[in-house]
Amino acid sequence: MSSSLIRIFVITSIIALLASCGGGSGGSSGAVASGSTGSTNPTPTPTPTPDPVVPLTSTQAARFLGQTTFGVTSDDINKVVASGYGSWIDTQFNAPQKMHRSYMDTISATLPTGTSLSQNQFFESFWQQAITGDDQLRQRVTYALSQIFVVSFQDSTVNNYPRGVASYYDTLASGAFGNFRVLLENVSLHPMMGIYLTSLRNQKESGTRVPDENYAREVMQLFTIGLTQLNQDGTPKLNNGKPLETYSNADITGLAKVFTGWSWAGPDKSDNRFFGGNADPDRDWKPMQSYPKYHSTSDKTFLGVTIPAQTAANPEASLKTALDQLYNHENVGPFIGKQLIQRLVTSNPSPQYVSRVAAAFANNGQGVRGDMRAVIKAVLLDTEARTDASATTTSAGKLREPVLRLANWMRSFSAKSTTTRFLLTNLDDPLSAISQTPMRSPTVFNFYRPGYVPPNTTIASANLVAPEFQITGETSVVGYLNFMRDVIPNGVGSSSGVVQSGSTSTRDVKADYTNLIALADTPDKLLDQISLLLTANQMSATLRNQILTAVNSVAIPTNSTTNADAARKNRVYLSIFLTMASPEYLTQK
Repeated sequence: MSSSLIRIFVITSIIALLASCGGGSGGSSGAVASGSTGSTNPTPTPTPTPDPVVPLTSTQAARFLGQTTFGVTSDDINKVVASGYGSWIDTQFNAPQKMHRSYMDTISATLPTGTSLSQNQFFESFWQQAITGDDQLRQRVTYALSQIFVVSFQDSTVNNYPRGVASYYDTLASGAFGNFRVLLENVSLHPMMGIYLTSLRNQKESGTRVPDENYAREVMQLFTIGLTQLNQDGTPKLNNGKPLETYSNADITGLAKVFTGWSWAGPDKSDNRFFGGNADPDRDWKPMQSYPKYHSTSDKTFLGVTIPAQTAANPEASLKTALDQLYNHENVGPFIGKQLIQRLVTSNPSPQYVSRVAAAFANNGQGVRGDMRAVIKAVLLDTEARTDASATTTSAGKLREPVLRLANWMRSFSAKSTTTRFLLTNLDDPLSAISQTPMRSPTVFNFYRPGYVPPNTTIASANLVAPEFQITGETSVVGYLNFMRDVIPNGVGSSSGVVQSGSTSTRDVKADYTNLIALADTPDKLLDQISLLLTANQMSATLRNQILTAVNSVAIPTNSTTNADAARKNRVYLSIFLTMASPEYLTQK
């Protein structure tokens, strides 16, 4: 690649991304959190929304796939064009789930004596499924849920249970197409959540000791109802111009009692097992079990309901009452629905869009509340989601977060793992990697908050939010560009680290550019294909001309086959890099 051209383009991209689009503070805020896979109830599948009579175009299909998969491929475009949006979603709903825990168990059996599983094996499984999985919609929705129901390897205790985290991610994947009430219970009883938000080994009040309130607070604030009472369109309810709170400290105190007396699963309920002794070999993934001895037996009052003392001794009954109360709260539909819209479609959905999704949460058309399939369809098939980008407002869309960018490159360009294991490790470093790793959120508030507003920006002036900008700054932008400039031609991942210095021959994951190299002699056609896969043909004429100028500057010699092949490859690398560095790609619209 021409270093001078790249340098000019990189500077232009940084200015466009950080100044015009709004910039970022470069880091998540919020307190750091301390550190069941139950059966799912069948949920009636909503009646498929009829597809439009007019056949879909490749551009429309590519834009849809940018919201529903980890990366657009030509094959997926053809499937969506042939079947329509609704039918494609229905097919995805029926795709079988592959378990991350099964992969962890398989790898564990091959490890040398004295060697244990680590978070790296989960990363391998994550990337394998994200890139090669046929259930792309489940993969994308699960990743969105993992940023709502946060558990993180950055917690030192959670980090000791990589198989447990794999199981937790499986729980989210199972719940992605199930019922929200079942998902909420399975999350609440999973031992990894118990560790992360300290509900595991939580004891009833005694003397000066009071129940741990961590999970009680976050299950309301982050997982179900939020801080502010909401109208069904997601706007806050006001009293004298001020938002009404959804709960008080008294509600936290009362709900905290519900989450006492839960600890590790096992064949008995001894004190030793409650406190972690006599460990069951599968306790890292089996749902937490109740220990009545340690469960609060006093009145539990929260959110307008009271569990009286005479029935409070039953932990399961207390839990059911609490989760039912949360699940049926009028805030859940707009609160969760809006976040799914933000993760999949746009950072700033209209109140009408949120209201339609909340309505699907309240009733899937068959009288069922919390049907995630109905919610997902409402999110993806809404008029605002499917309106052509050229007709959307300037506030439409969202910034693509780093994990999605790397995944887009791998899927769109047929990346293959030499080992079949996708040996990527920690990607947190903002200079040498992409500043984001799945399941390594720095806080329980995710990598970024859904309501984050970049300060002193045009986004703030317009009263808009831009969540992903919370992890976007000069350092992370430059780091991403440097990372992709190396990865696009050389590949990513190795047994010794994310990107191996020196020789690139040992990179584990490499793209297959065969089809693009065949187009390199006709830069217009080359860029057409890249623009379709990466930007759904939303590349501006200005950007297109800039990239074509750069590509045409790489001459293809006629006197050397070897040099000609190298030039064709460089044209491909340059086209992809300049596209992935551009605001047109970085902003999903």
